[in-house]
Amino acid sequence: MESNGGKSTQLHCTASALTNYYFFSITRYVTWREEKEETDVHLMEKGEKENQTSITEFILLGFGNLPELHILFFLLFLVIYIVTMAANMLIAALVVADQHLHTPMYFFLGNLSCLEICYTSTILPRLLASLLTGNRTISVSQCIIQFYCFALLLTTECYLLAVMSFDRYLAICKPLHYVTCMNGRFCIQLAAGSWISSFILITILIYLVSQLAFCGPNEIDHFFCDLTPVIKLSCSNTSLVTLVTLIFASIDTVPPFLLTLTSYVYIISTILRIPSTTGRQKAFSTCSSHLIVVTIFYATLITVYILPNSGALRAPNKVFSVLYTVFTPLINPLIYSLRNKEVKEALRRALQKCRI
Repeated sequence: MESNGGKSTQLHCTASALTNYYFFSITRYVTWREEKEETDVHLMEKGEKENQTSITEFILLGFGNLPELHILFFLLFLVIYIVTMAANMLIAALVVADQHLHTPMYFFLGNLSCLEICYTSTILPRLLASLLTGNRTISVSQCIIQFYCFALLLTTECYLLAVMSFDRYLAICKPLHYVTCMNGRFCIQLAAGSWISSFILITILIYLVSQLAFCGPNEIDHFFCDLTPVIKLSCSNTSLVTLVTLIFASIDTVPPFLLTLTSYVYIISTILRIPSTTGRQKAFSTCSSHLIVVTIFYATLITVYILPNSGALRAPNKVFSVLYTVFTPLINPLIYSLRNKEVKEALRRALQKCRI
């Protein structure tokens, strides 16, 4: 009996040991599998991260693969760039050099001309080089820098055009209060406010864009690094960037446009009450041309950056981009400054000094 009891005890101990070993082995196997899965996930994430940072260049498709039109586009944009730079530099130099142009209106026009010089130079030189050489590649960092400069100057122009319309409203509709309101300090504050507010908003947006990862494809269907086509190439979550872009675009375009439109409505209604028919027609012609250019500028911006960007609008958006990046800087000095009698007189005085 004792022998049988001892054998059963030994069998029980052996079975317990086998059971413990079995559970220990299962536990170790499960732990090993979990650790292996975590390691595999880590390696996959690391590999994905390496793949995301592997895209270092973008390809700007521009206006399509039409080599026969590249020379024509190059000559066209070269002439536009030369005329834009010459006209804006002439206005900026006249505003600085001529004492008769040291007024609030020409202070803002001088700011606008300096802005247009920088604004045009962020887009057209790169476009001209790509049309001439055929090299359409641009690094990711250069692309972000180009958009940063472009967006900063574009936003500042939106605010500055609204400030200029407010200045003309006070001068025409409130002439008795104009001198006291539009003093030198207030003009500097308005111009500085346009630059600083634009800098803050665009810096926040660019910080969010710089956090995106790009893992292919790398072709941008545009002639410069605009925000919407760049965001589409990101393999990160772009919902926050898209939302912030929509909010900032609405802030930067709609309120300045409404302020500008309201100012010109009051200006035109005041002009229509001028008794002189000749003076009324001349003032109405000037203000209507201003309003047409401003409306085209803001309307194209709202269409590109606020309206839903569907595939059907891809080609029209490229045309709209040409309007506010190329056409507006060319036409602004002709509409706002070179038609003014004071600017013509300042140019005549400058030419006389050069002859002497």
